[in-house]
Amino acid sequence: MDRIGVVGGVALQGEIAIAGAKNAALKLMVASLLSDAPLVLENMPSVADVGALTSVLEELGVRVTRDADVPGRMCLHAESITSTTAPYDLVRKMRASVLVFGPLLARCGKAKVSLPGGCAIGTRPVDLHILGLEALGARIHLEEGYLLGEAPGGLKGARIDFPMVSVGATEHVMMAATLAQGTTELHNVAQEPEILDLAECLNAMGARITGAGGPVIRIDGIEGLGAATHRVVPDRIETGTYIMAAAATDGEIELLETNLDHLGAEVCALTKAGVEIAETNRGILAKRANGRLSAVDLETQPFPGFATDLQAQFMALMAMAQGESHIDETIFENRFMHVPELMRMGADIQVHGGSAIVKGVERLHGAPVMATDLRASVCLVLAALAAEGETIVNRVYHLDRGYERLVDKLAACGARIERLAD
Repeated sequence: MDRIGVVGGVALQGEIAIAGAKNAALKLMVASLLSDAPLVLENMPSVADVGALTSVLEELGVRVTRDADVPGRMCLHAESITSTTAPYDLVRKMRASVLVFGPLLARCGKAKVSLPGGCAIGTRPVDLHILGLEALGARIHLEEGYLLGEAPGGLKGARIDFPMVSVGATEHVMMAATLAQGTTELHNVAQEPEILDLAECLNAMGARITGAGGPVIRIDGIEGLGAATHRVVPDRIETGTYIMAAAATDGEIELLETNLDHLGAEVCALTKAGVEIAETNRGILAKRANGRLSAVDLETQPFPGFATDLQAQFMALMAMAQGESHIDETIFENRFMHVPELMRMGADIQVHGGSAIVKGVERLHGAPVMATDLRASVCLVLAALAAEGETIVNRVYHLDRGYERLVDKLAACGARIERLAD
């Protein structure tokens, strides 16, 4: 099992190209199931989760090809669905695989999909997904770890009021509703940029979706979708991560092919902490404004609030900031697993349920640490870049799920970092 070795203390300088958003790319791949015509996706990230989902889609009959001459270009062609079953051995590797369930129901009238796996950051149940699909007329039950669904007469449009905001449920039901008979209205939906990106792709395929990016989405169902070409939005989580890498090391990094449009509360929190973030004609320039960072309180919230996927990275910054910060995690109940590892590096953090009190120390120290999930992995890398001495980050396969060429990108900016094979 590979590890990453980091010798900290280097102020990063240079530029980093931001990849397409993993959290958008996966849902766009699933959208290919809704049409018998090709879907071409551009700016696709080269990460393990894309490979895992490719295996799931190929099991269902989707032809997936990468363009060797155009990096980031992928063609998905679900001309015919050869299977409506997504088995456990494939789905267990990543949570987004469960989203094939609704499109299969919409197009084929039946589906059998294993309950998903993914990072161990909380239960993340699929209750809201089921609520939405049942409202569209699907008959769903759970049997031996599988979701089994039928919609022999097709799905029917409905008004659905989600009791709480869910990105996955919003995306799932929106995709299924594109082929439902009549009109569907989704209320209290997620408003993340990836939702709008998915809606724009579906509309390019012929869907009739309005309101995406706001609290109510309307979908007028049609009989079938067609071909389309769509470019994946830049990864706002990768963008935020590298902004924090510049801040953690007191360096200066220009982030290419991205923008501030998809970062809201994150920019506010980082600016208050003493990070200077400016738009350039090529992307974003990030550096410390002046001296040591300042402690800032934080609460994760659905977009446009502070993203839970950037909470661990921000905590690494606060561990080195001047003062005391309070970080409240409201999205997932088990997303502080990076705390004991940061404390091994000298951080002063106390956790009380879903809240953490972080008392900044002058410097962290290198230590052997273990990654527990995707964002915790990169949080430890950020801490290691700023720490005194050497840090070994174990179980870095988590990083491969969501960050494209992280070691290479950081090394190009001067980081003393390398991947170590056991």
